[in-house]
Amino acid sequence: MTLASNGQAAIIRTERGLTIAGTRITLYDVIDYLESGWSPKLIRDWLPLTEEQLEVALSYIDTHRNEVEAEYQTVLQTAQEIQDYWQEKNRERLAQIASISPKPGQEEIHAKLQAWKAKLGLAP
Repeated sequence: MTLASNGQAAIIRTERGLTIAGTRITLYDVIDYLESGWSPKLIRDWLPLTEEQLEVALSYIDTHRNEVEAEYQTVLQTAQEIQDYWQEKNRERLAQIASISPKPGQEEIHAKLQAWKAKLGLAP
């Protein structure tokens, strides 16, 4: 845990993981943007953070690089597992929905939609 200049904790552990105190923004959110090549100024402008909050977060990440990176990889793996679970769970239902015939009078709209999907490479 890191202390802010006012003596209060700036990085705290919550049920969401390492979080910037007073926000719902995790260090993993900040790392996502850093990994995507965003500058600290852009991150601060995009996320509702003060300059001090972002500096504390970046300092914490830098100081505890190995632990934060290990947790970040765990978070990414968990997120991927959750996404895979829901994609598999919904696969059958989405196939059912795709096979439903258009309602009477909507055949033309359905055909246009299918043509756009095909053009975009989204059609099955």
